[in-house]
Amino acid sequence: MKLEYVLPADIERRSFEIIESELEREIPEEIKPVVMRAIHTTADFDYAENLYFSENVIDTALSVLDRGALIVTDTNMAKAGINKAALARHGCECECFMADKDIAETARLNGTTRAAASVDKAAGLGRPVVYAVGNAPTALVRLSEHIKAGTFVPELIIGAPVGFVNVVQSKEMIIETGIPCIVARGRKGGSNVAAAICNALLYMLDAKKGLKK
Repeated sequence: MKLEYVLPADIERRSFEIIESELEREIPEEIKPVVMRAIHTTADFDYAENLYFSENVIDTALSVLDRGALIVTDTNMAKAGINKAALARHGCECECFMADKDIAETARLNGTTRAAASVDKAAGLGRPVVYAVGNAPTALVRLSEHIKAGTFVPELIIGAPVGFVNVVQSKEMIIETGIPCIVARGRKGGSNVAAAICNALLYMLDAKKGLKK
């Protein structure tokens, strides 16, 4: 079998055309770029059903990013997957504290996970934060605790940890806080999904401002 050589610039366009043709339901235009990019990243059409969007979250997300937000991720894989040029275009930054020495020590002393300790570190930054979780449900649990205590309220939470232990429950906890969020309900998710959602939002802001990717 001989495959047609496709230029890199055409792969994404053709992939999105295929996704569009195979979608089994209409996706609201406001959230469609996020849903499409999640499917494009995973080749999993379940994301057309399981992505939860809080009310007016897209407008909120674009406004936060346009003000130069800091995106904090719970894995370096998610951080690596977020488009650095797109971040720079909007004055945004991305950090992951998981491998920091102080995080390991704090987690050891407090008997928590590094993901929870990373949330605590982000809480002390004193700047607008978009928290993107693709791996650790304990990060979502700790975020929920901070939100309820009023000690740290991110501008936006992207909740997409993957797995079987406390994953479903932690996502629902974030939804119940009522703060702006995009959540991959159920067991599915991953660092690639968290990064894809961030990229989709950044690209939507590009389009809104007439900028090229």
